[in-house]
Amino acid sequence: MMKMNSRIGKVMAMALAMLAYGMHHEPAARLEQHVVIVDAQTGKEVVMERVEKTDAEWKKQLTPEQYTVTRHKGTERPFSGLYNHHKETGLYRCVCCGIDLFGSDTKFDSGTGWPSFWAPVSMRNVLLETDTNFFMRRTEVLCARCHAHVGHVFDDGPPPTGKRYCINSVALQFAKPDASPSPAATTFKPEATSGQR
Repeated sequence: MMKMNSRIGKVMAMALAMLAYGMHHEPAARLEQHVVIVDAQTGKEVVMERVEKTDAEWKKQLTPEQYTVTRHKGTERPFSGLYNHHKETGLYRCVCCGIDLFGSDTKFDSGTGWPSFWAPVSMRNVLLETDTNFFMRRTEVLCARCHAHVGHVFDDGPPPTGKRYCINSVALQFAKPDASPSPAATTFKPEATSGQR
């Protein structure tokens, strides 16, 4: 009887160890399928699936300029963007996946020709990466959910952050307060907006 209890104990201990290992060591691919972002309307953190599409799917969803800027790190011409002098109250969302990136309360006129913000909705909603293209060292701003290139951030902004998030209008989609639900609350399927520059 003692021998059997010892075996059962070992099997149970092994099963518990395997379960614990699985809970704390999920495959990297599974962990990378989700991202924690902040829903600007509720202020709460939410877990969302990452958005990954083929090149053909992005081309079908986006205008040619949106595609070039967001998927191939392009830049719209200065002073040509729809949101450069935009003054309405609301949220600026990623044109590719719809998460909240910037709020109108942090927007300011930098005089550079691109929409500028002194902070994102949350640092969880953006990724910052070093960009060494064109023989310069800059910090690229990407959407945390779909990795769309939205612009760059510089250290010459106003208080309170001293940052200037210089963002391409074509990488954004404006939403008035309560005009549409946050993508955290529903599945967001943006349509390509023609003429948005």
